[in-house]
Amino acid sequence: MKPARGFTLLEILVALAILAIGLAAATRAGMSATDTAAALQQRQLAGWVAENQLALLRAARQFPAPGQSSGEARMGQRTFRWTMAVDTAAQGYFRRVEITVRDPSGEAEVLARLVGYLGQP
Repeated sequence: MKPARGFTLLEILVALAILAIGLAAATRAGMSATDTAAALQQRQLAGWVAENQLALLRAARQFPAPGQSSGEARMGQRTFRWTMAVDTAAQGYFRRVEITVRDPSGEAEVLARLVGYLGQP
């Protein structure tokens, strides 16, 4: 009588367990990459909102008074909340402008921060 060729039930179960662990890890890595891409997209859009606010100040050729202001802006089908703090610089001819952008859902996390300087026109 010839010995049977093939795999035993135990070997098949071990192979299936290894395959299941590998597929679960690959799925988790894919989901993590998707979450990271979405977060990076949101941060990029927030950065553009901050750059647009500073560009609006420069285009208006105004010398802003020290203080704070805030508002909302839409970028890429999303709404962001921006806050602008204007301070006097070391010399009176310049203003330091710091713009922070957050998600309007109430999250305290700053998505983007931009600091710029404006000169007196």
